[in-house]
Amino acid sequence: MSISKEQAIHLLKSKPYKVGHFIGFKDLTALHNAWLLDWLYGTGDSTTQAHRGSYKTTDLAIFLALNVLVHPSENVIFLRKTDTDVAEVIRLTGRVLRSGAMAQLCDALYGTALLVTKETMNELQTNIYTNRSGAVQILGIGIGGSITGKHADIVITDDIINIKDRVSRAERERTKLMYMELQNVKNRGGRIINTGTPWHKEDAFTLMPNIRKYDCYTTGLMTEDEIRALRESMSASLFSANYELKHIADEDAMFTDPNYTRDIEAIYNGICHIDASYGGQDSTAFTILHEHHGQLIIFGKKYTKHVDECLDDIHRLKERYKAGTIWCEKNADKGYLRKALRERGELAETYHEGTNKHIKISTYLKGNWSRIFFLEETDPEYIAEVLDYNEHAPHDDCPDSLASIIRQVSKKAPTLNKTTGVL
Repeated sequence: MSISKEQAIHLLKSKPYKVGHFIGFKDLTALHNAWLLDWLYGTGDSTTQAHRGSYKTTDLAIFLALNVLVHPSENVIFLRKTDTDVAEVIRLTGRVLRSGAMAQLCDALYGTALLVTKETMNELQTNIYTNRSGAVQILGIGIGGSITGKHADIVITDDIINIKDRVSRAERERTKLMYMELQNVKNRGGRIINTGTPWHKEDAFTLMPNIRKYDCYTTGLMTEDEIRALRESMSASLFSANYELKHIADEDAMFTDPNYTRDIEAIYNGICHIDASYGGQDSTAFTILHEHHGQLIIFGKKYTKHVDECLDDIHRLKERYKAGTIWCEKNADKGYLRKALRERGELAETYHEGTNKHIKISTYLKGNWSRIFFLEETDPEYIAEVLDYNEHAPHDDCPDSLASIIRQVSKKAPTLNKTTGVL
């Protein structure tokens, strides 16, 4: 069924989120409509800060497509954290542009079919683009990419702040520098639109203007049961930042501001530790440690799956970092993991865990925190779980693994009985 030009204009100026409904995004609400109206017709820089799972990126892809119709002369640059993240939005926006709903709107407004004339992993262009500057109509860039010499009528940042910013001060500073450079990218009279979720009290949101916050209690997108389940599944600080959009004071945090190193060779010839998950909500944590010139060089990886499903990747990482013996406790599995590792040709040893977990973490991990240096390649989820640790943390597999392996190399560690393998 065709629509008139007047109907198309009315739809785009009053209920653009309905286009999302027509395409299949039925979860979009009046809230998303308000975001779209602001992005399509607002003036000045703006920041939409909303909880995780609030369909920010879906709404953004719809905006990028609708802006082609509403402002066919404008070029847009949008930035996400990585090139992979950029490609995700480009694919989704391309899908919207090729939809039947967009075809009808374009025909009603311009009397022609809407065609995507260029589509790559980071670029989109259509046949109704009227800008003659030579700039790509929609260009996506990971924040590590070059923006030198680029200009746009609209600059969008979407989730350029993520868990890496939460666990690394250097990453926070890199993101801030990139954001400040965007003022030179924005054309005169243009605007910067920011969307995302906060991760740290000193992240790049501190530079962004006109912040509107939409937490999990006010969007109406989550039920009380869903909110309760999420709160119980993660640390209080992470839930507060990502769903309540505020930061809990960290004066009492055991671990803050981790140290990092790029010196991969410093971890060679280290030892390993596995804190194994055999199902349920626990994770499998894998840690490599090498003591190098008084520093404890660490690589860590967190797996949200059964240990048996992790062993191939653990072997790959062990080979990459030229690590040796894998240690694992035998309390729960009676030596099953050591046997499985040895059958795969790994050097594996066990120990009996007799120390209270909180005391072990407080003693060995806290006591050595200043000389711990994480490889920059360490899984951010691993480091985040360490930073979130307290005695009542819902998940502690990563700090437990890290404390256990530090104990193995610590001069204060109990003597290993080489016959029994018990500490």
